[in-house]
Amino acid sequence: MGGISTLSASKHWHNIPTSAFPNNSRILNQFIDKITSIQFNHTFKSSGKENPFSCFALDASRESIPPLVVVGSANADLYVEIDRLPKEGETISAKTGQILAGGKGANQAVCGAKLAYPTYFLGQVGDDANGKLITDALEGGGVCLDRLSRLDDVPTGHAVVMLQAGGQNSIIIVGGANMACWPQTLPEEDLEVIKNAGIVLLQREIPDSVNIQVAKVAGSALVPVILDAGGVDAPIPIELFSFVDIFSPNESELARLTNMPTETFAQIIQAVGKCHKMVSNGCTQGIKDRYLWYGDISWSILLFYYYYFFFHIRGYSFFFQGVKQVLVKLGAKGAIFFTEEEEPIIQPVISAPKVIDTTGAGDTFTASFAVALVEGKSKQECLRFAAAAASLCVQVKGAIPSMPDRKSVLDLLQSL
Repeated sequence: MGGISTLSASKHWHNIPTSAFPNNSRILNQFIDKITSIQFNHTFKSSGKENPFSCFALDASRESIPPLVVVGSANADLYVEIDRLPKEGETISAKTGQILAGGKGANQAVCGAKLAYPTYFLGQVGDDANGKLITDALEGGGVCLDRLSRLDDVPTGHAVVMLQAGGQNSIIIVGGANMACWPQTLPEEDLEVIKNAGIVLLQREIPDSVNIQVAKVAGSALVPVILDAGGVDAPIPIELFSFVDIFSPNESELARLTNMPTETFAQIIQAVGKCHKMVSNGCTQGIKDRYLWYGDISWSILLFYYYYFFFHIRGYSFFFQGVKQVLVKLGAKGAIFFTEEEEPIIQPVISAPKVIDTTGAGDTFTASFAVALVEGKSKQECLRFAAAAASLCVQVKGAIPSMPDRKSVLDLLQSL
């Protein structure tokens, strides 16, 4: 990897579904035109081998497409295998203990790269042994680390993963470098990578302020943003939510964020409906605050319409809805993709012969979905591709070590 490569628009990009840029075909055409002049510091090459599943086959134009950009966390995960969780005041022994690279951002970045899609990771690690562990894992996965920051005085983020029989886990996270010392304004080099992305993935294991800045920059460049709800157990700022194209919680995260039950399909539909409308009050109030600041009524009207059309282009009904598209991950029950005022798309789980470890399965699903989406696949194809990748993930211990490569995913899909 090295040198300068100029990216040019391929036929592949002329087949992007317009649903990726809701309600505005003109914006989509502008986005396609923009690809012709993008430059990156790395050339990504594929093997060029024939793929057994033609829908997701690699083509010669792969090295000339905008990358997946993941902005998020990187952790050193201490895995302890236990029969059960300890009770209050109780000490128990673990069967084994092992440190592996992980963190939602790093997981998703490695997943994208191992699926043979050009992937950048923007994040922070400490200048310590755990930071080296993560850097080596990311590099080994094929992720571009030009925008990875190494902090001298802050330890790398880490987590304790309590792995129980059947592959279920409980996790405790220590933020470390993931939550500390982010610049108030990201460097221009970071912003350029975001603006020139094909799609951006965010999670909630870094400060909301960073996610908001990234989402705004991506939105201004018409780059789709997927927000994975995993991470901080706190309300999502309206300012962040308003710049998200696809919101992706699991069922427990959806329940916490909406304060609604999600045990049945009907309850999930109601909770997702609340997500569709979650932005409305914040958006209208924010716009009201801005346009009323001007004394001149003409400026007030102009600014009002600016915000109106911006949110309309982004796929939001100005007064009535929040995130138009919601991807709910349901673990062993599969996943459901919701688009407001459309029939939900249900993806059953693709069963694994044996579940070893579910850590990273949600990250695998989200990143695989994003890769298929930016490649121009239909939502049904994206879901099926992601389900196959997640099925392979749970059969291997560890988060990053369990991320499947594209050939394995395609072989599984072909066998079904």
